[in-house]
Amino acid sequence: MLQGIGVLAVAGCMLVNVVDPYSGVTASQYFTVAIKDGADLPAQTLVVEAGAAGVQRDSYGVSEPVKAVVAAVSASSASSGSSFAPPAGAPDPGSAQAYAMQALANRGMGSGEYDCLVSLWNKESGWRYNAYNASSGAYGIAQALPGSKMASAGADWATNANTQVEWGLGYITARYGTPCGAWNHSGSVGWY
Repeated sequence: MLQGIGVLAVAGCMLVNVVDPYSGVTASQYFTVAIKDGADLPAQTLVVEAGAAGVQRDSYGVSEPVKAVVAAVSASSASSGSSFAPPAGAPDPGSAQAYAMQALANRGMGSGEYDCLVSLWNKESGWRYNAYNASSGAYGIAQALPGSKMASAGADWATNANTQVEWGLGYITARYGTPCGAWNHSGSVGWY
């Protein structure tokens, strides 16, 4: 008898999914809300209180403690209107970022310039050697336009992150002096 009830329960669950495969889905392309003329959808609000933030809709809410983020900005950079580059931290060994950190050190530039470079190239390409902007044609870590300009740094410019870093640092120092100079320019006009 219990086996029969179990078989019926399983068969019933299977039939529900055969008849209406979206029955267990909470949101699908077929879900719509009927709105009466002049009526608004139920509002969802963001609630930010001291120490917590959350989302509230009807009687349901979710909140999470807010973690304080403290960033130190030097008085000179704050007063000059320059873009703040958060500390990048130590790069993964063998990565393009590790190579860039060493290349900057070889040029006599320290961790502040590295922080600016990481922020700049995070924004431009996410440090992907094969990043391609279809609308402009920019390519690589430094988003060279056109990408073939990087051939001046090496024949493997299309696939070698280190070659791209060398070209990018050469471009930055020739045009902006330092990575922070390029980062500040990018922050003010949106490109470098």
